[in-house]
Amino acid sequence: MPIEPAHIIELSRLPLHHRDPFDRMLIAQAKVEGMKLLTADPQFNRYNVSILKA
Repeated sequence: MPIEPAHIIELSRLPLHHRDPFDRMLIAQAKVEGMKLLTADPQFNRYNVSILKA
């Protein structure tokens, strides 16, 4: 998925619960696009994003 300006804005608003920049961008994109993430990473639970457990 291309990175859009709205994704960058959301990324800048995320708290630093997770330090991995790629994962943080996935979280921001999921929030903006209203998508669910598939992950086994427990750090994702700290964000207000829909998650499917892997």
